Amino acid sequence: MENTSASSDFIREIITEDLKEGKVDTVVTRFPPEPNGYLHIGHAKAICINFEIAKEYGGKTNLRFDDTNPVKEDVEYVNAIKQDIEWLGFQWNGLFFASDYFEEMYNRAVLLIKKGLAFVDDLSAEEIRQTRGTLTEPGQNSPYRDRSVEENLDLFTRMRNGEFQDGEKVLRAKIDMTSPNINLRDPVIYRISHATHHNTGDKWCIYPMYAFAHPLEDSIEGVTHSLCSLEFRDQRPLYDWVIRECEMPHISHQYEFGRLNLTNTIMSKRYLKKLVDDGVVDGWDDPRMPTISALRRRGFTPDAIRAFVRELGVTLGGGEVDYKMLEHYIREDLKLKAPRTMGVVRPLKVVITNYPEDSSELLDAEINPEVPEMGKKQISFSREIYIEADDFMENPPAKYHRLFPGNEVRLKNAYFIKCNDVIKDENGNVVELHCTYDPETKSGSGFTGRKVKGTIHWVDAKTAVAAEYRLYESLLTGEKEDGDFSERLNPNSLEIVHGFVEADLKDAKPQDKFQFFRHGYFNVDPKHSTPEHLVFNLIVSLKSSFK
Repeated sequence: MENTSASSDFIREIITEDLKEGKVDTVVTRFPPEPNGYLHIGHAKAICINFEIAKEYGGKTNLRFDDTNPVKEDVEYVNAIKQDIEWLGFQWNGLFFASDYFEEMYNRAVLLIKKGLAFVDDLSAEEIRQTRGTLTEPGQNSPYRDRSVEENLDLFTRMRNGEFQDGEKVLRAKIDMTSPNINLRDPVIYRISHATHHNTGDKWCIYPMYAFAHPLEDSIEGVTHSLCSLEFRDQRPLYDWVIRECEMPHISHQYEFGRLNLTNTIMSKRYLKKLVDDGVVDGWDDPRMPTISALRRRGFTPDAIRAFVRELGVTLGGGEVDYKMLEHYIREDLKLKAPRTMGVVRPLKVVITNYPEDSSELLDAEINPEVPEMGKKQISFSREIYIEADDFMENPPAKYHRLFPGNEVRLKNAYFIKCNDVIKDENGNVVELHCTYDPETKSGSGFTGRKVKGTIHWVDAKTAVAAEYRLYESLLTGEKEDGDFSERLNPNSLEIVHGFVEADLKDAKPQDKFQFFRHGYFNVDPKHSTPEHLVFNLIVSLKSSFK
């Protein structure tokens, strides 16, 4: 992996000071996803921050699955998350599950009960919500708050033994119902859920809440700097309370940074899952999705994503980042890596009437003009070729420099051709052009007799390989700022068209990336492309409006 050093930020300043003062010996961070969906680009920021900061300081990063809600979690998500992190270029030091610590968490909850700091509550979820108060009004104590230690221990044991139904009872921390921080108003720390867990099966029917489990997990693993996004800031006092009152041997500290939000991008796993479940998209890895697996399938590179995240930096601010900025980094990465080639997306046949029949030749072309060391290749040329339908107009406007009747253009890497005849079908649609070529104008020959203003790309019809192109736009439109995201779904987010590519692409493998002249960067789709049916995903167009 490339150098990950970054300019200082408030988290790095804290860590530097902690090491200097001897508060910590080794920096330990963690990335703690819940396996209830696929990771998205927002998670990529958290992954990079946790892994790269630890590496800079010679520390380590754990991957921990916060699997405390069996109803929503699945081993499919566990495996996908592992793959995403490794693809981004990171390797965890320890692999842990919150469920590894269920017995320890249960014992710590029992300790709170014995200390008079937790009680079993019979109120329903709705009743708890109604008595929690507001930002300006204090909450109300539960009528079950003053149960004796003995009664609470008995009820909590019976909760574990499965004697109660889901929602019948919960365990709440006993803190302060008048606290200005609503998170400290006797939060629920255990609930009943008779559901099979992906890791522990049916061993448990009570599960800790995230806000209780997370600080315990950090402490058990010796995490020194628990880095999370800004929405957890208000939970930091509860985080500290749990570690302190549960008498954890290691004191972890939580620090928050601004999360990543992209324009016109859904960044909620719940909404992304709805798109998948409703069949709006082709799975979690649909190239229109912002998931890491979708970006990978579309053709984004881990180098580009890491560079993008580093440029954003570690800040307390949130706000929206223009999606065009992410596209800028993939262009910057691919322009020096992707071979240049020609692909015709919407083909129109051209017959070069004065080119010898049953003849062909090989023409030289640079693989990537910006990287001469990539060398050259040869492309075939013959009497019949395909050009882009958009490169011809029968009645063009002024200053149109591509092909039209009587006009001459250059075929890239080939010859000048002139349009002479237009062939149409019975409906008046143009189906074929008849042109002539000038053999003295061969590219690279040094011809200086005259100039043409237009250069168009093409593919030799004799050797062309059929290809499917998947052209993507944003999944959301920018028409509405508020309301149900489903009302903003872009009906033109995917367009499938069929054309041709150069002959040397017949052996293209899944995840091979190319720059198609004038179209953009494309990736061979790993899900649907086969040697017999090539499918190319549009990664990003050539031109950017990002500044």
